Amino acid sequence: MKKLLILALSTVIFACSSDDDNAQVINNPQTPGLAYAVSDTDFTTTYNSLRSELQTIPNISIIAEVNHTANAQSIDETLRDTRVIMFGNPALGTPLMQENQLAGLDLPQKMLVYQDKDSNVFVSYNGTEYLAARHSGVGGASTLQQIKGALASFTENATNGSVTENSSTGITNKDGIITVASNNDFNATYNNLRNAVVDNSALTLFAELDHQANAETVGLTLNPTRVIIFGNPELGTPLMKNSQTTAIDLPQKILVWEKEDGTVNISYNNPDFLSERHGITGNEDTLQQIKSALNNLAIDAAN
Repeated sequence: MKKLLILALSTVIFACSSDDDNAQVINNPQTPGLAYAVSDTDFTTTYNSLRSELQTIPNISIIAEVNHTANAQSIDETLRDTRVIMFGNPALGTPLMQENQLAGLDLPQKMLVYQDKDSNVFVSYNGTEYLAARHSGVGGASTLQQIKGALASFTENATNGSVTENSSTGITNKDGIITVASNNDFNATYNNLRNAVVDNSALTLFAELDHQANAETVGLTLNPTRVIIFGNPELGTPLMKNSQTTAIDLPQKILVWEKEDGTVNISYNNPDFLSERHGITGNEDTLQQIKSALNNLAIDAAN
């Protein structure tokens, strides 16, 4: 009897150990301010589900889709499934920029779908607490809670999971944003910037967004505010291979905006901030190339 009892206990212990060993460990993203959910299905189904829902909502426009994996393949690099979809609703986004024009750097909304090294599929986006922390005044925008609910709903519908939003503690006003004052008027500044992007054979122009014009379509007012979105897979791919969530902040964006007093500014994300936020290691040469490229574009636009 004693031998049988010992044998039975050993079997139970072995079985429990085996179950523990086979349990799937999910490495949730630790990126500050990132909201995410884990999908219960494959990458393609998850992405298509998200895209289909966005297409069915009358007030939402899909601005651009970026397949980072395909872009990596175009330069003979590999990257696990990673795609970004950009979309917006000016009735919801404009009030954020009315509180703080710099919020236009983080608009339109972006959602990242990616499959990690363990084949877990995530849908993620920059949470509203992150936007409020980074752009002073946005926390008081009348539409912020509606945006929060909509983003969570899209994510949960695509994944059949629940949303977790990482803490934005440590994110401060204007954190990681470089701003250069322009010597030109708004239109000349933007046109200079656009020409510099288009004329650079290494860059791909993905989208342009006139936040002021979009505000007018819903009966709202906004000072001149435009964002241009572009990228270079030679520089962006190594960062995403190192830390896949970096894709939520890629492609690069530059915001041109005019203040009430007529001052025209050019703003963009500091690559060092993105490196710290996403835990990128190494890649110092790549980050320096990106910093130099963004600085040169801003100088070309400003003068």
